[in-house]
Amino acid sequence: MYTISKENYLKAIFIQNNIGENASTSKVANKLSVSNAAISDMAKKLSQEGLISYEKYRGMELTAEGEKIALGVLRRHRLWESFLIKALGMSWSEVHDEAERLEHHSSDSLVDKIDEYLSFPDFDPHGEPIPKKNGTLPKIPKSISMNEVQIGNTYQIIRVNDQNSELMNYLTKNNMLLHSKFEVIDKLSFDNSIVVKIDNKKIFLSEKISNSIFVKSLK
Repeated sequence: MYTISKENYLKAIFIQNNIGENASTSKVANKLSVSNAAISDMAKKLSQEGLISYEKYRGMELTAEGEKIALGVLRRHRLWESFLIKALGMSWSEVHDEAERLEHHSSDSLVDKIDEYLSFPDFDPHGEPIPKKNGTLPKIPKSISMNEVQIGNTYQIIRVNDQNSELMNYLTKNNMLLHSKFEVIDKLSFDNSIVVKIDNKKIFLSEKISNSIFVKSLK
């Protein structure tokens, strides 16, 4: 049985590797809000248990067994998010923190029942792929960061980094939801902010906000 802490470490490493970035101790430490020393200690333990390969200064990669555990945690997390919205009517800004707790205390049989209840969704409410029971991931639609959009073009939101409830509340307040369509009005070079129009309303987005939103072009 793996502890909550180990599951969180493995999940964080998987997410970092899955976006094509090196899972360095500093990046994972920042993601989990722990010290670099704590990450290094855990990395040594996970390596000894055969869950990651780790070389100092070269980052961490999951072994097959480590990836299996990480995918299981992500599956539970993203299915719980979907269930909390569909069955309990919670907003997409509320479910991340709840799912963080529930993902560590759910049996595989319960999670499979939730999956069946939801009709086996491929993506969670924030557009993230939900790992299947066999450990495979649905194909992610091609997307770009909102920072890469072009003035005058129209785009659709297909994925949002949901780990900050303040961000999610801001997007909800401005009706920038999953699958929402918007037009790019302006890009301001002095601070890399973006002005978009959605429902005939202009919305100003900082570079930090734009970095958390992924879109596809509709032109």
